[in-house]
Amino acid sequence: PFSSRRRHTRSRLLSRGLGDVYKRQLEVLGSVPVMLILFAVSYCFFYHLCNGLRHLAWDAGWGFELPQVYASGWAVVIASLVLTLVFWVALLAGGSS
Repeated sequence: PFSSRRRHTRSRLLSRGLGDVYKRQLEVLGSVPVMLILFAVSYCFFYHLCNGLRHLAWDAGWGFELPQVYASGWAVVIASLVLTLVFWVALLAGGSS
């Protein structure tokens, strides 16, 4: 249902003479610099999310030993990267329909 609604909206925009504007917006949003910025913003989102979980663990009194601090820091970086990649793979795979 969602994809058919999206197609219907797209066809309505094109039929109203907004096709050139809509096509230009798609070109700009799909350009490499914009995609890189969106990738960086999504990484920042997932980093903030993972680091928030790390801080919740600290609030509970876990992970204060120095090796644990370094390990959890690297875990946050790696988890953020993995979540960002999974998000973008799902986003790009879902956009092909």
